[in-house]
Amino acid sequence: MNNISIIIPTLNEEAHIKQLLIHLLNNSSKKNISEIIIVDGGSNDNTKKIIESLITTRKQLLPTINQLTAKEDIVIQLIHSEKGRAKQMNLGAKYANGNILYFLHADSIPPKHFDQLIIGEVEKGNEAGCFRMKFNSNHWWLKIAGWLTKLPWRIARGGDQSQFVTKSLFNDIGCYNEKYIIYEDNDLISKLYKQKQFVVIQEWIITSPRCYSAHGVWKLQFHYWNIHVRKWLGAEAQTLNNYYLKHVLVKKS
Repeated sequence: MNNISIIIPTLNEEAHIKQLLIHLLNNSSKKNISEIIIVDGGSNDNTKKIIESLITTRKQLLPTINQLTAKEDIVIQLIHSEKGRAKQMNLGAKYANGNILYFLHADSIPPKHFDQLIIGEVEKGNEAGCFRMKFNSNHWWLKIAGWLTKLPWRIARGGDQSQFVTKSLFNDIGCYNEKYIIYEDNDLISKLYKQKQFVVIQEWIITSPRCYSAHGVWKLQFHYWNIHVRKWLGAEAQTLNNYYLKHVLVKKS
């Protein structure tokens, strides 16, 4: 039987983590979800407190869920890691019991019945993939950028679309490259495309435009394009990391 381990890297996600966990519990089934693993990279806000409270007092903190049955049994784990999304997600994968890994950012809300959609693709022989994505924004460029994610092109991929992959394939391709503090999702996706193992599920995941809001759409998009071009030209992880640290003040884990 196929089971999904949801892995969420966090760093100061108090504004998003509770909403996401409630959504996951409301829109998935115990028979499909092995556990939800939150890997915290050293939050100094209320992220860990919110997660711990949810674990211990779930019924009180989830008033919108009536007559919980199997959903109530989904295990939520909080583990601690060094900062760095690649390190955090790799650690979560080591703890995972499911045979399907689902990597999800804390500010991204997957579609209803995401678990059934993912398992359906794996059962069809698609061992990896993502959802198409739209930003929670009315900005015309972000709407176009979101629309482009429905296409199968590798250039249209990114971590905000979330990522599912069978645990066996994840281990075979070498997991996330921990040298990257930026571009770790794209590096993994490139490996999967080389294996000809990638499908885009044509349902929407909704993600926050917070980085664009913080830096300005065009300024941030310029830096993202710059990073893509540098990688295409052969730049190593440290070169991309240095550029990212110099030009982009990151508020995500």
